[in-house]
Amino acid sequence: MELSPTTLLYVSFLVLVIAALYSSVGHGGASGYLAVLSFFSVPPDQMASTALILNVIVSGIATFTFVRAGYFSARLFWPFAVTSIPLAFVGGFYRISDPLYYLLLAFALLIASFRLSLPRTVAVHSADTRPLHLAVAFPTGGAVGLLSGMVGIGGGVFLSPAMMLLRWATAKETAAVAAVFILVNSLAGIGGRMTRGGLDLLPTAIPLLAAVAGGLLGSYLGAHHFTSLSLRRVLAVVLILAAIKLTIAAL
Repeated sequence: MELSPTTLLYVSFLVLVIAALYSSVGHGGASGYLAVLSFFSVPPDQMASTALILNVIVSGIATFTFVRAGYFSARLFWPFAVTSIPLAFVGGFYRISDPLYYLLLAFALLIASFRLSLPRTVAVHSADTRPLHLAVAFPTGGAVGLLSGMVGIGGGVFLSPAMMLLRWATAKETAAVAAVFILVNSLAGIGGRMTRGGLDLLPTAIPLLAAVAGGLLGSYLGAHHFTSLSLRRVLAVVLILAAIKLTIAAL
């Protein structure tokens, strides 16, 4: 599906804003890109494929920034990734019906809106964190990976709230782990889609450039400064509206 030049400019601007807001909390922004593309009635395979590519770019930038700042913990990352990566590939490979895709995406958007609405005060200090149990991490990573691959997101919108609300990590540790988690899951999802021949991108590189600019800005602000909670909450409302639209389309 080709977008008109005017529509493409709108989409690219929104991609830049979403990339900046999401990368400030260590996310790639796929749920936001999917919300935007859903408003323009882009086909599901093209939505998911484009969002995953943008996700890789933005989460890659966030990964570099947060890891370089010293917030990444391999101890927190690997128990989730060991099951999420193969199942994200399976999810990307498995073709689901359009109505089911819309419902799963609506669910992901609602979770993402909740994540974006969380204030930094939910975070805890390192001394207050609780130990991560493998019996919880393995199935959590697998479930998130499978759903992420099917929908076309990286899974950070599911992992981050759990890590902070269950006090497994501080806010910046969570952002760093989420960034790497999203990166590897997005790559796995792309691999699954390529294997079944379902990788279908928007025929333009302009949103990619917008994602790079937004990712650089947001990840820097997230790693070194406070970000605007009010702006993230505005985006959360947009995600809720997109979730409602998708649910109606599925029924």
